[in-house]
Amino acid sequence: MSSTGTTDHEATGPWGARHERDAADRLLRAATRSGAHLIAEAASLVQGWAVLADPIAGAVYSTPAAAAADGVHAAAAPREHPHCTQRPAAGAVLVLAAAPTVPPGHVCHVATTTAALLEVRGQRAAELRGEQMRLHTTLIRLLLAGHTAAVTETLGANRLTHVTVYRLSGVDLPTAHEVLWRAVRPSLAPYAGACTLMGRRDGELVVAELHRGGDDGRILRLVSRLSERQHLLAGMAGPLPLAEMPTAHSDAAAARHSATPDRRVVPADAVGASRLTPLLPTAPYARWAESVLRPLSPVHQHLLLVWLRTGSKPRAAAALGLSAGTVRARIRDLARLLGADLEDATVRAHLLLALRAPAPAPAPGDDSDSDSDSDSSNTRSRSGSSPPGPPGPARLESLPDGLLDTEAVRSWAVGLVGGLAPHLRIALACWLRHHARTAPAAAELHVHRTTLAGWLTQCAEHLARNLADATVRAEIHLALTATRTGPDDPAALPRRGGRTYRRL
Repeated sequence: MSSTGTTDHEATGPWGARHERDAADRLLRAATRSGAHLIAEAASLVQGWAVLADPIAGAVYSTPAAAAADGVHAAAAPREHPHCTQRPAAGAVLVLAAAPTVPPGHVCHVATTTAALLEVRGQRAAELRGEQMRLHTTLIRLLLAGHTAAVTETLGANRLTHVTVYRLSGVDLPTAHEVLWRAVRPSLAPYAGACTLMGRRDGELVVAELHRGGDDGRILRLVSRLSERQHLLAGMAGPLPLAEMPTAHSDAAAARHSATPDRRVVPADAVGASRLTPLLPTAPYARWAESVLRPLSPVHQHLLLVWLRTGSKPRAAAALGLSAGTVRARIRDLARLLGADLEDATVRAHLLLALRAPAPAPAPGDDSDSDSDSDSSNTRSRSGSSPPGPPGPARLESLPDGLLDTEAVRSWAVGLVGGLAPHLRIALACWLRHHARTAPAAAELHVHRTTLAGWLTQCAEHLARNLADATVRAEIHLALTATRTGPDDPAALPRRGGRTYRRL
């Protein structure tokens, strides 16, 4: 056999230059169809598997599907998978695992060509991304304005009935927006019974997932990974009917104010989830709350709940999409309606307790569909056979007898604030009365603000609670009240000369 013949065979053989050109043509044709087709063609050319792995989304494309986990693991730890060929591509990592019979040069050629085509597709998508992002933001604004039918008609998704809302805040939101956009790959066409909208509004990233009543958790997983990697804080609300999008939007903002670096995504139903309310006697608790809240409409109650959860009127205004002046005026009106001083810390704690209360149970035998049953129920109520309500009009300034003075509540309160040193207890109670404002509390205690800040840090460590959470502060205030044996008076703060504190 001549050397010339051998050279010609290598040039035209299965792994020669002609085959490399054919491979490039096949990859190019696949790239014009979709990213999934491009990855599938790459896997076919190396006679193995191919995965495009994103650090947030995981496996974006995988051929075969069973190779997705291996591809993600290889991208995360390349040294542990030396048999895999990897290339950065469009913000992700292309991972190829070739058959042993395929020459390394051919695998390298396929990987390089595929990564280049993925970059081209990514650049084309980036050119259209700005316009698509603006459209998504417009659709979110329409949902918040109540134009649900117009949005569903635009999406061609009349069967999407519910929404789950995420509101994220952080330092570099534009980058976070692009990363999440690539991970979610949002489309205005419903995919698998869901459609995801995302846009930046008022210095935050809003993600709205439209679905049919229940989501599969995919967006939650992506938001959780993004929050960890980009150091964001997020609140989540839903699923709620599409018509209640404004409620979900404000609840998500209220939840975000309870997020911390240790718990970056907080669901709205976890905000204000109390360890105290299950310990209260259900019937008197529900009757008292129903009596207190009777003058308020559901809209009023929601505004107050968002205000109490966020801890300030400006934050509540941002969550509700209103001006701070409007929120202040409405809260003043609601204070007059309730006949209570809503600037008092105890009143606020009691109001939050009332807003958390379960609905009062109907009297036995009560049936609103039957006139006779209704009449008999009214007769029982007038005759006194049904459980009596609280004597006189219910007030927010005080709780009904027997509500907080039970053994279960006392045990809860002692477990929460028991063991606090006297100076820490006095300082914490004073700080809570001033609605978590350090300067006025320090002035009343006659200590430096730095000293008070250090004491509050010790309180947070002792209580193992997030004192930045307004709902946590309300519960601590109630626990201090339930365990108080004397006045937590700043004048009783132990001292030794001037402003020096003396440890007992």
